[in-house]
Amino acid sequence: MDMSDAVIVNSSRLKSIVWNDFDRVKKGDTFVAICRHCKKKLSGSSTSGTSHLRNHLIRCQRRSNHGVAQYFSAKDKKKEGSLALVTIDQEQKNDEVLSIVNLRYEQEQIKSEHVAIGSNSLDQRRSQFDLARMIILHNYPLAMVEHDGFKIFVRNLQPLFELVTRNKVEADCMEIYAKEKQKVYEIFDKLPGKISVSADVWTASEDDAAYLSLAAHYIDENWQLKKKNLNFVTIDPSYAEDMHSEVIMNCLMDWDIDRKLFSMIFDSFTSDNIVERIRDRLSQNRFLHCNGQLFDVRCAVDLLNRMAHDALETLCEITQKIRESIRYVKSSEATQATFNELADEVQVETKKCLCIDNPLKWNSTYLMLEAASEYRKVFSCLRDRDPVNMKFLLSDPEWDRLITVTSFLKLFVEVTNVFTRSKYPTANIFFPEICDIHLQLIEWCKNPDEYISSLALKMRKKFEEYWYKCSSGLAVAAMLDPRFKMKLLEYYYPQLYGDSATELIDDVFECIKSLYNEHSMVSPLASSIDQGLDWQASGIPGSGKDSRDRLMGFDKFLHETSQAEGSSSDLDKYLEEPLFPRNVDFNVLNWWKVHTPRYPILSMMARNILGIPISKVAAESRFDTGGRMLNHNWSSLPPTTIQALMCSRDWIRSELES
Repeated sequence: MDMSDAVIVNSSRLKSIVWNDFDRVKKGDTFVAICRHCKKKLSGSSTSGTSHLRNHLIRCQRRSNHGVAQYFSAKDKKKEGSLALVTIDQEQKNDEVLSIVNLRYEQEQIKSEHVAIGSNSLDQRRSQFDLARMIILHNYPLAMVEHDGFKIFVRNLQPLFELVTRNKVEADCMEIYAKEKQKVYEIFDKLPGKISVSADVWTASEDDAAYLSLAAHYIDENWQLKKKNLNFVTIDPSYAEDMHSEVIMNCLMDWDIDRKLFSMIFDSFTSDNIVERIRDRLSQNRFLHCNGQLFDVRCAVDLLNRMAHDALETLCEITQKIRESIRYVKSSEATQATFNELADEVQVETKKCLCIDNPLKWNSTYLMLEAASEYRKVFSCLRDRDPVNMKFLLSDPEWDRLITVTSFLKLFVEVTNVFTRSKYPTANIFFPEICDIHLQLIEWCKNPDEYISSLALKMRKKFEEYWYKCSSGLAVAAMLDPRFKMKLLEYYYPQLYGDSATELIDDVFECIKSLYNEHSMVSPLASSIDQGLDWQASGIPGSGKDSRDRLMGFDKFLHETSQAEGSSSDLDKYLEEPLFPRNVDFNVLNWWKVHTPRYPILSMMARNILGIPISKVAAESRFDTGGRMLNHNWSSLPPTTIQALMCSRDWIRSELES
């Protein structure tokens, strides 16, 4: 650039210290900052700030070290290097485009971990961990730190940051994992209640690799429902069932939570043999309540997905005809206009849009079928006008079957949304919804159309397998909701079982009493007498047979006589008191948090039961037709690294949310 006619600008507005080393000149409408040491020209516009000028002074090779502390202070000075960052292309001044003229960078060693520049600072180690956390949190590939674009961005943003290699960022991720894992260990060690563990199987898109994901679910000391990923380990699907159960047991013992386990939740198709082996191992040490009766829990959303799959499989031919009909309507603007005119003529009330479904999300298929059924009359009129192109339209019996099965799918969608509405749903919300599905299946099986009744029987078989395993746990959780208590069982069971209802309600209540008695035995309040007797037996020096011993005997007498007189337990008091009013904003965990002093033993039981994850499906994948899949950015990494990244991501996200 010809600077012969440029004019040096002296302004009292130039307050920054950098202008001691730069001349600000004006040529036409453009301002340029010229380094007094190396004569380099940089942007001098007031909108460009002074950070780029300060960075240049730190690196300027012709500038002496005199006064460098104003911009760069550390115990050990950064070695001089070369980095041509940007220059101003004056021919493009109207667009103010910064063009990169040299991408070559000589990596420099930073002797000091902490470098101060003006009012800003760089902590190299912390910045490296921030970078690793970002990669973990957002599923970025580890190799991104070696991408040219990333390097250029970082160098221009902060030239003092020492770029790291892929191996270094992987090591940082492993260090983060170790630190975060220790935090989770400490949380589990201080938990006031039990832990329920969910098991899920993931796959990788590139190969046939399978992974077992284990997650802990619990209610913490603040009565907040929490989830922590435990493991993400590679498994071989061809392994025998005893090997799969051994993998799970090893993970539980590694976390030292086998004795704290209350229940495990599996997919509905998980082999009973795997569950039995784990339950038997835990029962041998008497770790499980009610002899493991509540240990085996199956995922409710998975059950709904499987029944929805049965319904859509039955509608396979009808669904394909609907897709072809919609494609024809959407094939041209003229056809779409004709369809809209016919919709006005027959006075269709719906405003739903016809669109092709996404086969990977079964609810989108339901929405397509529901919308098409509401345009039934319009499709019939279109066939009359264009019988050649509408030859695949449904017959009247097919339309009737479609409408009936779509009503099944509608119920499944609504219940699934209820179950996944909250990120961490408590177990008490599931019982009434599951009972409604049970009642509907009974009615659907009575349909005179064999096409419908055979489908209903197929779905009911899956449901009854689930109900056999989970009904007791669902009922106990419902009883612990102060809005329902035993009344919900008394409402639904007669509808489900008729004359057998009373006996079955008694069976559930026996389970509740057994569970309550087991919790009372481990309650700090209930064990106070035993602790006092142990204190007496230990022989405190100087105590002898004094009044303290006699009062301990009195405590034992009082405890025994109060039991004989039938004093009310927590459970009795809870069930005798009126129901809490039902309202939309009710939070069952807040209720138990407030009422823990009144029901100390029953609240222990509520903490363990309400923490059972009756569904383990994340809201974003609740309608998926396939299983969970590992991100391709991480699937090629070593198994230990994959586990570290997957678990750390969950822990960091939980920390950010809290």
